Amino acid sequence: MNTNAPNPGNASPHAPSERGRHDAAPSKPRARALRVAMYLFLAAATLIYAAPLIWMFSTSIKPESQAISRELTLLPDPASSTLTHAAENYTAVWTDPSIDFPLYLRNSLIVAILAVTGMTLSTAVVAYGFSRIRWRGRAFFFALVIGTMMIPFPVLMSPLYVMFAKAGLIGTLVPLWLPAWFGGAFHGGFNIFLLRQFFLSLPRELDEAARIDGCGHLRTFLFIILPLSKPALAVVALFYFTYIWNDFLAPLIFLTDREHFTLALGLQLYQSKAGNTPWNLLMAASTMVIAPVLLLFFLTQRTFVQGAAGEGLKE
Repeated sequence: MNTNAPNPGNASPHAPSERGRHDAAPSKPRARALRVAMYLFLAAATLIYAAPLIWMFSTSIKPESQAISRELTLLPDPASSTLTHAAENYTAVWTDPSIDFPLYLRNSLIVAILAVTGMTLSTAVVAYGFSRIRWRGRAFFFALVIGTMMIPFPVLMSPLYVMFAKAGLIGTLVPLWLPAWFGGAFHGGFNIFLLRQFFLSLPRELDEAARIDGCGHLRTFLFIILPLSKPALAVVALFYFTYIWNDFLAPLIFLTDREHFTLALGLQLYQSKAGNTPWNLLMAASTMVIAPVLLLFFLTQRTFVQGAAGEGLKE
């Protein structure tokens, strides 16, 4: 009798079975295939969303005859003339005597900087009160703030117009940025909610340590909460910058003189002048309008992604 034969009963419970090894073998190829499929899907989705931007830029660097051609080409023919046609188109738009794009750019920057600054600061103050200070009725008033997200801007157009008209501010840039300094009027609810949720993720021990050191709510907010909330503040700033930069309805209502027009109104005016704007020049103007938003996103992409993911303090 062979006493050296392996005994299944004496096998180590931690040793992998033959079936387990066979089941685990294809797991890596399957995971790799899923990862490749996911990347292909994301690449296809990115291409679909980027296609209009790519085509807009492609049209902006072509001569007028090729811009309205049925041939699908990304570069002008010949390709060596790309820089020449691009310079001609963008220069023609920028120096057009009937449309003052430099002035409209300045107006848009003024409105965007003042509005984004006001929105970020005011919503951060309100969110701090809803997240770090305990007071009676806090839940009710927070629900009231969230309820304002359901009120569309057209509902507020008439009251806002009457209010600014009585104040003598119609025809100025003030109605475009002043509401942002008071919680954003019709866009502050989401930003307050976003910042409140981020502030709640910060440890309460920070407030207690600051209180022991003699800090009140103002110093705690300015020197502890705000520095730790840069990702969330960047999200609020970028979201509202995108909105205020592309806003067309509010400038259309509150602005009366061309010297106060923003880029959104200037682009519409450029499109409708003489009723026959060349498509290559119109696409060049559109590219100039959206370029600051794209540039700002790429410069703040890392901070934006951190804030959007709700990444808080890591212990």
